[in-house]
Amino acid sequence: MTAGRKIALVTFGCAKNLVDSEVMAGYLAQAGYRFVETTEAADIVLLNTCGFLRAAKDEADEAIRGALALKAADPARRVIVAGCYTERHRPELEALFPRVDAWIGVKDLDHIVDVVEGRDYRPSGRTFLYSHRSPRAVSTPASWVYVKVSEGCSHRCAFCSIPLIKGEYRSREPGSIVEEVRAFVARGVREIDLVSQDTTSYGKDEGRPDGLVRLLQKLIDIPALAWARILYGYPEEITDGLLEILREPKIAAYLDIPFQHSDPVIVRRMRRAMPGRRALKLLDRIRKAVPGVAIRTSLIVGYPGEGRKEFAGLKEFVREARFDHLGVFTYSREEGTPAYDDGDPVAEAVKRRRRDAILEIQSGISAEALRAWKGRTADVLIEGPWKEDPKLLIGRTRFQAPEVDGVVFVESAGRTQKDAPAVRKIEITSTGVYDLHGKPAS
Repeated sequence: MTAGRKIALVTFGCAKNLVDSEVMAGYLAQAGYRFVETTEAADIVLLNTCGFLRAAKDEADEAIRGALALKAADPARRVIVAGCYTERHRPELEALFPRVDAWIGVKDLDHIVDVVEGRDYRPSGRTFLYSHRSPRAVSTPASWVYVKVSEGCSHRCAFCSIPLIKGEYRSREPGSIVEEVRAFVARGVREIDLVSQDTTSYGKDEGRPDGLVRLLQKLIDIPALAWARILYGYPEEITDGLLEILREPKIAAYLDIPFQHSDPVIVRRMRRAMPGRRALKLLDRIRKAVPGVAIRTSLIVGYPGEGRKEFAGLKEFVREARFDHLGVFTYSREEGTPAYDDGDPVAEAVKRRRRDAILEIQSGISAEALRAWKGRTADVLIEGPWKEDPKLLIGRTRFQAPEVDGVVFVESAGRTQKDAPAVRKIEITSTGVYDLHGKPAS
């Protein structure tokens, strides 16, 4: 009915949401729709929202208002809102934004063409789980791509709304993942980033406790793959088998382990399993088993019950842990979660000050760790020219995950986009707080 019209697809939130957008874009491209970069140039504005935190919801609300303002100027323009926010709060959103043309949650993303064209379809009872057969219009650079290995989460952290949005954990078939990775590598992709709500649980829902290790073993056999990276794991699920396979050259020695907090009482109230003392022992075990491993974590500040003493302990934990990468979230009270009834007693201004204090500590740790790389040579996956200065190429090492960690700026020496995607030997000439600078090694 409307095939050939122009769509602007705007994605909010995490890497998992980006994969959902790429799959929706694949279905729409198959149906003949054309994509444009700006909402102003679009006949249809499709917003793929995040509903995880209050800040993400506020961002989505603002985007919906902006799209509806464009619709007011051109009533023929359609506005469609998709994703986690819709799944979690559709009745309230429909009342708040009655001029939105259509809504679609996370269960029926494969019916996006039906939604855009106003056709009826049979709703699914659980979150859509794509496969290697699903069409997908990848939006990341040619050198790397996200591959989602599962949907949902079976953990019940007190602060988290993901199980309320996505449901129980469901793994993709390993053969489907391997086929998807093979296809990407055949197209020139060199880094595969495995993502999910809990990648370390992969396969356990289907009775395969070593499912992730077995999957990684299959990926190692793909010849042109430079390396695969696993993102997001629970600390209590870091097994000896996983640490062993992280020593393989084709598996990035990189772990993303959100500890969330260090104080034993706070950790227990969060319904997490590993307080700071145990976490430090785990970090020591990991570093002994995998020399040179890079470890990233995420923390929450301002959680109910976090006073000066608890926060002081968290700062000391960060100093002792010496994470390679670290992200900090301010606590967001989410309806329906077990923590909701605990209120939100820590003032937002205090939360922000605590976040900034943790990041200041981490910046010093990061800068010191990177200084050790000066004069050394690193394998760097080149993505292409840096947009802000085409004389520089941009790339990443095994210890830098895309979009959340630092990068390597490389003197191009006349090289162009044809250098990407490729892994090059780069001599590190200078370092910053989060980024490295280098030149092609002699």
